[in-house]
Amino acid sequence: MQKTVELENSRNATSYSRTNPFKAKVLKNINLNGTGSSKETRHLELSLKDSGLSYVPGDALGLVPENKLELVESILNEMKWDEETPVTINKQGDTLPLKEALTIFFEITLLNKKLMKQAADLTDNQDIQKLVAVENADQLKEYMYGRDLLDLLRDFGPWNASADEIVALLRKMPPRLYSIASSMAAHPDEVHLTIGAVRYHAHGRDREGVASVQVAERIHEGDTIPVFIQPNKHFHLPESTDTDIIMVGPGTGIAPFRSFIEERAVNKGTGRTWLFFGDQHAATDFLYQDELEQYQKDGILTKLDTAFSRDTDKKVYVQHKMAENSKVLYEWLSNGAYFYVCGDKERMAKDVHEALIDLIEKEGNMSREDAEAHLNDLKKQGRYLRDVY
Repeated sequence: MQKTVELENSRNATSYSRTNPFKAKVLKNINLNGTGSSKETRHLELSLKDSGLSYVPGDALGLVPENKLELVESILNEMKWDEETPVTINKQGDTLPLKEALTIFFEITLLNKKLMKQAADLTDNQDIQKLVAVENADQLKEYMYGRDLLDLLRDFGPWNASADEIVALLRKMPPRLYSIASSMAAHPDEVHLTIGAVRYHAHGRDREGVASVQVAERIHEGDTIPVFIQPNKHFHLPESTDTDIIMVGPGTGIAPFRSFIEERAVNKGTGRTWLFFGDQHAATDFLYQDELEQYQKDGILTKLDTAFSRDTDKKVYVQHKMAENSKVLYEWLSNGAYFYVCGDKERMAKDVHEALIDLIEKEGNMSREDAEAHLNDLKKQGRYLRDVY
C-alpha cells in the first residue's frame, strides 16, 4: 500500500505545468518601495512544498491571474447580462456561469485584431466596420492600444448577439510570466518574485495590470495562486562559478540578478559579480538595498553601481554609470565576463546596448563597425544575454 502512495505522489509531483498549474501558498507579500514613492513593487514569496517543481536562476514563473470583479461587473451592467447565464468556455462544451467565466477564464483587458474583426460581424455599427477595414490598420492598432472589452462593448453597440456569442470571441486568460528572484539553493521549496504594480489612466478610465494589481491588492499571506515554471535556456549563469558576471537590472529588472547573487553566495566560486541598479529615488526605490549592501560587505557582490534618476538635476541612468566605468568594464569583458541585461525593452535595453558599443569602441580603440561586430561575437559566444520585456 505504501508503495502505491509513493508512486502516486511522485506522479503528482512531476505533473504540474502550464496546463496543470500548482496552487502555491503565499508566504510573504510586501511592498519594497518606501513611503512617498510613486511606485509599488511587491516582493512575493511562494511555497513550492510538495509540488516537485524546480528551477534554476534565470527561469521564469508563470502566474495564472483573475480579472478584477469591478471590471467584470461593469461589463455585466453595460450589457444587462444575467451573471448566472451558463456560457461555453471550450471546444469540449464545458460551461461556467457568465460572471465566473469572465472572472477566472477569459482575457477581458486586452483587444486584438481577430477579436475586433469577429465583433464587427455582431453589430451594425458603422464605426467598427470602418475601423476593421484593411486600409485602416493603423487606426485599428491605435484604437486597441490601452483599451479593453468594456470599451469595445460601449463604443460599438447595439449588439445583435447573446452573451455566449460574444464570450465565444474571447481568448483564454494567458498566464503572466515573471523572472524568478530567488535561488532554490538559498530557498529550498520556495520561489520569490519582484512585481511592479501597473496602474495608469487612459481613454477616460483608470486601468491596471491584471496580475500585478491582483498581487498588490488581492493576494494575501495564506492565499494560493496557480503557478508553473517556465524554463529560460537563453538566460542563465555561466557553468563555471569562477567566471565574472556583469548584471544590468534597473527597477524590477533586478529580479533575476537577485537569484544569480543568491546562487553565487551558496555555490562560492572565484568569479566576481558586478551589479548596475537604477530607479527613481535612492530613499524610496532602492529595491533589496539591505541585502545587496550586505552581499557587498561579504564580498559576494564585488561591485555595486547605482543610478537614481530623480535625485539629481540631470537624470542619471544605468547606461551613464556604465560609461563612467568604461575602462574597468571593458577589462572585465576582455577577461571573459558574461554581460546580462534585464528590464524594459523599449528604452533601457536599447540605451544599454548603445552604451556597450560606445565603450567597446572607446576602450578597444575600434571603429563603430568593429565595436558592433565585437558585441555580436559576445552574443554568439553566449556572453551577452538579455531578458527584456
